[in-house]
Amino acid sequence: MTVEDRPMTLKAMFGTYPNTQAMKKGEIRSSAVSLDFAEVKVANQFFKSVVRDQRYDVSELAIVTYLQAKAYGKPYVLMPAVVVSRGQHHTIAYNGERGTLGPRDLVGKRVGVRAYTQTTGAWVRGILADDYGVDVDRVKWITFEDPHLAEYQDPAIVTRAPEGKNLVQMLIDGELDAAIVGDTFPDPRLKPLIPDAEGVARKWAASHGGIPINHMAVIRQPIVQSRPDIAKEVFKLLVESQKRAGTQGDQAAAIRFGFEAVRPSLEIIIDYSVRQKLIPRRFTVDELFDDTTRALRA
Repeated sequence: MTVEDRPMTLKAMFGTYPNTQAMKKGEIRSSAVSLDFAEVKVANQFFKSVVRDQRYDVSELAIVTYLQAKAYGKPYVLMPAVVVSRGQHHTIAYNGERGTLGPRDLVGKRVGVRAYTQTTGAWVRGILADDYGVDVDRVKWITFEDPHLAEYQDPAIVTRAPEGKNLVQMLIDGELDAAIVGDTFPDPRLKPLIPDAEGVARKWAASHGGIPINHMAVIRQPIVQSRPDIAKEVFKLLVESQKRAGTQGDQAAAIRFGFEAVRPSLEIIIDYSVRQKLIPRRFTVDELFDDTTRALRA
């Protein structure tokens, strides 16, 4: 085998999910590309190294982080491949022992979120604004981490929690009125802020073109420009890995491939990101991709 015949090795960063497991375990392979996976427990802890250091050739990335990376000229191209996607309505909680709280009660309240730029936070704020009439600029947002992009500065409505404070404990202690705590609530005292969150999320997805996207695949721009065949091979691995997972129903609907399949969700998150001052201008969905990645189909 000559050097030219050997697979191109790419540094890769993906969390281990049902839809990435076969790819990461090497159960599916490509003759053109070999993926050298980083050891990852929680993928979002690696996003800074993607956008600040360009440490990986191909990676999953939170979609708001990618939009900001695009705004600040980072050398990555989006691939039409969803890695993580879920309903968002159930992720925001309040402490039920301190009385009942609803979405329209949030104005003037202190609401915790890991980082203002967190993709889940952007989805939740957009949903609160559009569907519940919440003026999210009149909510006091309390954060615990820096943005992934060093260039981005949080808006004036954001305050950093005191050093050493914990989001969930602050919520339990009454130092926060509500908080975006994520997929599962770590304490039985926490209640969903949005009533019937799961049912509302299903209706929302049906009327908005799909389940909200959290993470998508990105690839280093110079690789796509010089070797578009490599981008196609990586995409094939992602598609095949999803097929091996054998997911059905909502799980299968969450992991989408192809430009038109992801367009509706991307249009919404771009709109939310502009309105929340997460990005300086409104991108078109087309400009997040290049000619090669835009044409990829499952």
